[in-house]
This record gives sequence, C-alpha cells and structure tokens, in this order.
Amino acid sequence: MEWKTCCPLRIRAANHSMSPPSSNYTYAEGLDVRFAPLDKYAMTIHDDSSRGRVRLSRARGVEELGHLWIYAGYVEEVSGDPASGDVVDIIAPNGRFYARGLYNPASKIRVRILTFDDEPITEQFWRGRLAQAVRLRRQIVTDTTAYRLIYGEADRLPGLIVDRYDDVLVMQTLSSGMDRRKDLLADLLCQESGATRVYLRNDAKSRILEGLSVERGFLRGGGATMVDVQEGPARFLVDIERGQKTGWFCDQRENRLVAARFAAGAEVLEVFAHTGAFGIHAALAGAKSIEGLDVSEEALALARNHAVLNKVEDRCVYRTADAFEEMRKLERAGRRYDLVLLDPPAFARSKQAVPRALAGYKDVNLLGMRLMKPEGFLVTSSCSHHVTEQELWTGIRLAARDAKRQVRLLEQRGQASDHPILATMPETRYLKCFILQVL
Repeated sequence: MEWKTCCPLRIRAANHSMSPPSSNYTYAEGLDVRFAPLDKYAMTIHDDSSRGRVRLSRARGVEELGHLWIYAGYVEEVSGDPASGDVVDIIAPNGRFYARGLYNPASKIRVRILTFDDEPITEQFWRGRLAQAVRLRRQIVTDTTAYRLIYGEADRLPGLIVDRYDDVLVMQTLSSGMDRRKDLLADLLCQESGATRVYLRNDAKSRILEGLSVERGFLRGGGATMVDVQEGPARFLVDIERGQKTGWFCDQRENRLVAARFAAGAEVLEVFAHTGAFGIHAALAGAKSIEGLDVSEEALALARNHAVLNKVEDRCVYRTADAFEEMRKLERAGRRYDLVLLDPPAFARSKQAVPRALAGYKDVNLLGMRLMKPEGFLVTSSCSHHVTEQELWTGIRLAARDAKRQVRLLEQRGQASDHPILATMPETRYLKCFILQVL
C-alpha cells in the first residue's frame, strides 16, 4: 500500500480581504457558499463508548509513531458500522489495541487519534484535555487578552481551534467528531476558562473537505462581534465575525513585540500590513514614521482605526496597493527605510505550489533588501507549512546575492508559544520568521 502524506490547509486570503455579511445569510470568505444563521444545537454527548473498530493494514513506521492522523490508505477494515464523528478503536495489524479516535469516512484522514491509552472518551476526558490546555496558557501567556487557547493536534484535541479575545472564545470545529461535540465543548470551555461567550467560526475551507457545512454565529452568549483586545503596550480591535482566521493573527504576537525593538527612530515600511499590527507596535516603540501597504482597503481602514486607538495616527500612513508593484515603485523613487516588515500570506497551499511560492518569497525579500538603508533591519516571515525553514533561508540568501547586499541573521523565530509544536506532528509547525540586518 502506498503511503501518501496529506497536510492541513491554512486559510488566509492572499489579498487579506474581509467580505461583509448579508442581512439574511452569512458567507464563508472566498467560498461560493451561503448558509442560514446558526441554529441551536440539541445533541450533547456525555458518553462516547467506542462503536466501531478500524483495523490498520500495516504497522506504522518509527517516524510515524505518535502521529495523530490515520489516513485512508492505512485502513484495512472497518467493523461495527461507525457513523461520521463516532469514537472508534484503532487495531494494529497484530490484533492489539493501538489507539482511540474520531472517525470520518468522508475524509482522507479516516481517524483523528485522541488517545493511545485504552480509556473511555467521556465528559471527564474532554474536561481534562481542555483544562490542561487552559493551564498551559495561564503559565506561558502574559500581557495580552488575545491568544490561542486550543491548538488542535498540539493540545491533543485534533480538529479543534479556539482563540480567546477578552471574554469571548472563537471556536472552529474542523472535523466531524469535534463538530458533533461543539455544544459540550462550548460548555466545558466556558467552565474551565471563565469566558462568558463562544462564537463559532466554522467557515474554514477545510470543513468542505471533511464533508461539513459552513456556519458562523454565537454558540453561547451574544453581543458585539468587534472585540477590544490588549497586546503588550498596544490595543487592537478584533473582528471575530469577518476577520481573517478567527479574527486575529495570534501566532505573530511575540514576533511583533520582538520586531519593535528595532523601531526606535526608524522610518518603517510595513508590507502586507493587513490591520497594521506590526507597524503599530513599531510606532509605540518610537518609530519616526510607518508606511503600510496592503491590497485590502477594508483591512487598512481598521489599521487606521488602530493608529488612532493607540494615538500614533500622526506617524502612520496606509496605502491600498499591490505589494510587489508598490515596492518596485518605491525603489525606483529612491525611497529607503531603516526597518522593513514583510508578513505575506501563504504563497504555497499545497506541495505542488512550492516552486512558485519559493520564487515569490525570494522576490519579495529581494525587493525588501533593495529598499533598506545600510545597517537597516528586515523582519520577514512565511506562514506556508509546505515551505521549510531551509528553503526559505535559501531564498533569502539568493535574494541577498541578487541585491548585492550582505545580510546577517540576528534571530530565527517561529509561531508564538501559545501555538505549541507537537514533536510527532510536523504539521503543527508552520510559521517561520527571520530577523536580519542588511549591511
């Protein structure tokens, strides 16, 4: 049986656009799909006794042990007639118990493993896993009211994403198993975290691949969908209804704070600015000026609001423009900057797109280097899981060669610590960030 790797999608529109909702229906961004307002869910599951068995066709290799996904190609036989979302036992080829997880016959990932122990999947199990994730965030997250509370597989809750923004939890159930249990999970999350509201953002494209509908709305509580949050010294407005992902890029939080260390007295260019978070932190750290570029006027309108909210609007200018074209214009005009911030969308959403993506990353870094003053600083990122750190670094080296600039690596970073990386799940590691000095 041939083994094929399948990696998860990261949904981030290339133009950072945010589509307005209809008064009668809500639209999933980037999809030609409409769905009715969220209904109340009746079913609550408290006891998930195993209802089926999935027998593996061959033993997993050493490099795959501990991985939480069982692909269709690994399945020899399914017995017990389990329904989508049911708990099933995974049986090794030798007939022994291997793991227990959530089944979906419509997905390439047939089973998402919950535990390698022979333990019941009850309400107590779910509460324990959620409580463990909450405890970790209380230990590692400081000085912010916006952070990732549940990071799917990394928190051993595959298919569940939860971000916290002040008193509201924004939840995504990206597998049929988690989707069936969203009511129970919402109740337990509120009890364990102390949050008072839960908003469902089930409009990710990956739900389509799981055979799930798209939906968006309050699951617990109600009220405003624009939430005021604090991140270090900055304040931001998070649009939990229409914003990218669940409303905010919590994964870049620590990188934004580190990048601000290089901003005092600097002329700053923020490319792919979106709602201006990197630039606002730079302005609060004493930057002389912030120039932000993005193709989405709606996103930049929120960036301007953020500048006013943080009392730095006199130093922040935002322009709607294609990043590549505008950077070339700035170079021809002789503009040069002390600090350039590059936070592009994912250029590679599949392995097939990697070669083109690498060319794009090399090009954007080349343009950034050409806009640098001597001894300036370049902060450049990639959120493409399919592009490795080594591939991105090679592109940076080639860009430096073509720009005829010497470049020093000061710091190599990744996603914020509230996005932990599970050692046996390389898919949980995706964000790359390099802090460079361009001589």
